[in-house]
Amino acid sequence: MRCERVTGPSVKQLSEAMAALDSSSRVHNDTEGESPIFLLATGWRSGSTLLQRILVTDPHVLMWGEPLGEMALVSEIAGMLTRLSTFPKLKELCAGNYPPFSSLATSWIASLHPPGNDFRVGLQTLLTRWLGEPARQRGFIRWGFKEVRLGAAEATLLHWLYPKAKFVLLSRHPYDCYRSLSDSGWHHIYHMRPNIRVDSAAGLARHWNRIALSWSELPASLPAFRIKYEDLIGGRVDFRKLESWLGLKLNEGAALSAFVGSTARRHRLGLCERWIVSHEAAAGMRALGYEQRA
Repeated sequence: MRCERVTGPSVKQLSEAMAALDSSSRVHNDTEGESPIFLLATGWRSGSTLLQRILVTDPHVLMWGEPLGEMALVSEIAGMLTRLSTFPKLKELCAGNYPPFSSLATSWIASLHPPGNDFRVGLQTLLTRWLGEPARQRGFIRWGFKEVRLGAAEATLLHWLYPKAKFVLLSRHPYDCYRSLSDSGWHHIYHMRPNIRVDSAAGLARHWNRIALSWSELPASLPAFRIKYEDLIGGRVDFRKLESWLGLKLNEGAALSAFVGSTARRHRLGLCERWIVSHEAAAGMRALGYEQRA
């Protein structure tokens, strides 16, 4: 559907569902030691590939690029878990200690559920086997991915699955995101195939705005390093601080000196385009400190 308005999962409801599924803080298995890096951006043409290339200047890190992103797999899982918050007695059902497993034949087992933490570990295993193991098979110690579709709820989900994960949040002025995308000769891109297509200034601005606003919902406990593209190319990012925080050794100069991909040809958007983007993304622009330009 053209320019469909997408409503992201609720962080509050998602958190309630996750707490009901697994309220334990114990270390459950060895995969709790996984420390992936998730680079999340406010949409396409935000500089996410450039920052992805900077992160992989550490030879021990593999950052996948939007793996099967148009499936919206992480978003769909987050939405599914959000709906779980409406389930009655979810915490009791997933407690894993009722009924006594020694007397199943004489107990009420019509609603017998496995422990909720096993559901969490199952989701974790899916992502680790899909994304982590192929990285290790290729000689990389750390892994992660960059995405341009995920907001606060998806980040909250990923942190629940990987408590030691680190998040890098990247934004760029929506005028420049649209100008770069429009000038690149873009084909139709999707938030989720086949129904949610992004193919206009309004569609891109709504996508940008949804993600930008969602970041204000991030839990204080989520470890996030925020970067603006304008600072990235303006030499104002402290890469020594970033590499120390991530536990990496970066050589940003190698990535910044290599020209990869196309860029915007126009110096500014037309009046109508600026109006559309500023109208649709006004709230997110205020939230992230971006001004409307003439």
